[in-house]
Amino acid sequence: MPVPTEDSALLAAFEARIAAGESIEPKDWMPDRYRKQLTRMMSQHAHSEVVGMLPEGNWITRAPSLRRKLSLIAKVQDEAGHGLYIYCGTETLGVDRHELVEQLLDGRAKYSSIFNYPTLAWADMGVIGWLVDGAAIVNQTVLAKASYGPYARAMVRICKEENFHKRQGYEICTVLANGTPAQKAMLQESVNRFWWPALMMFGPSDTNSPNSAELLKWRVKRKTNDELRQRFVNLTVPQAIALGITLPDPDLRFNETTGDWDIGEIDWSEFHAVLKGNGPCNHERMAARRKAHDDGAWVRAAATAHAQKQQARKDTAAA
Repeated sequence: MPVPTEDSALLAAFEARIAAGESIEPKDWMPDRYRKQLTRMMSQHAHSEVVGMLPEGNWITRAPSLRRKLSLIAKVQDEAGHGLYIYCGTETLGVDRHELVEQLLDGRAKYSSIFNYPTLAWADMGVIGWLVDGAAIVNQTVLAKASYGPYARAMVRICKEENFHKRQGYEICTVLANGTPAQKAMLQESVNRFWWPALMMFGPSDTNSPNSAELLKWRVKRKTNDELRQRFVNLTVPQAIALGITLPDPDLRFNETTGDWDIGEIDWSEFHAVLKGNGPCNHERMAARRKAHDDGAWVRAAATAHAQKQQARKDTAAA
């Protein structure tokens, strides 16, 4: 548990454990700043999983077949579970999930910018699985080695399910890419819209990221934003070539010297505008979350009453 003042000996012991690659567990001493950074990062991740249900949930009733409908329902359900795992992990830091949800609903907390873009066509379900979940896997595979045990362990299961989501999305893309000219055009248009926002998911460049240095020092993160983004690009470009799809970047080039695919300049003004609440769907997403929260008030009240009744019975029996 944290102590009122951070003793230098405790801090030195903590940093030695981090350097040795040890896992930090909830009952271990940790600096207040480490706890605060983890809470911010994990809550933002949990919020993103929950809000991320909305763009795809929008297409469940319009899926082109029963098979597609079932797989999309399963995926949306998985995202809810991912949010639950991470909220539970955040609670091990001493923060109540209801407080975290309130921070999301009143605008104090953020979620991934990618979910503030609309899903305009069925092809978006494939492209989100391929690009968005693909980017998430690159990031979360590294988080599975994070220094905080509960977060790392949650990532192990989440990554397994995200891999399924990516394969499901890429399979949709392959069908469209080999379909009619209209289907291939729909896929290309979707890629054009989601490519750059997917690259922004990794966050600002290293020189402009306010939190990366601390997270890297404490081994919550193991790779920089730019390193993760580059790995995603290197993995994704060959997949786009296999699909016969053009990525919307005229500056995209293979660098013979580095072995990397070099990309053009990202429009960070768009990224920051979306984070500030000015994206295409910011207001729509938050309105949907607030409505769902209000509509579910009776469920939370009933669950609380049931738990209190059960506890009262236990207390009576014990007396």
